[in-house]
Amino acid sequence: MIRHCVFVKFRADVSAAERAEIYAGLNALVGHIDGLLRADFGPNISPEGVSQGFDDGFIMDLADDAARDRYLVDPAHKAAGARLVAALEGGRDGIMVFDLRVD
Repeated sequence: MIRHCVFVKFRADVSAAERAEIYAGLNALVGHIDGLLRADFGPNISPEGVSQGFDDGFIMDLADDAARDRYLVDPAHKAAGARLVAALEGGRDGIMVFDLRVD
């Protein structure tokens, strides 16, 4: 399984409601993209203070590499991702992606 970890820095003017709408659009991909099993979204709640401004994020679980590859090129993912990036501090500079293989 691939755990697709995405950490973001929303612009200060992006409301909680807009964040929720963005996450709802991404969550709608579950069931739309074959092999996209689950998605969880929310703010960073770590007390360590080392998030470097990445104060929100989400995790998507994908069945395997092929599912991840389908996800990456899917037009609905590209549209939802573009909306997310548009809401971030510095656009693409406001996002960090890390894919982790898990058993």
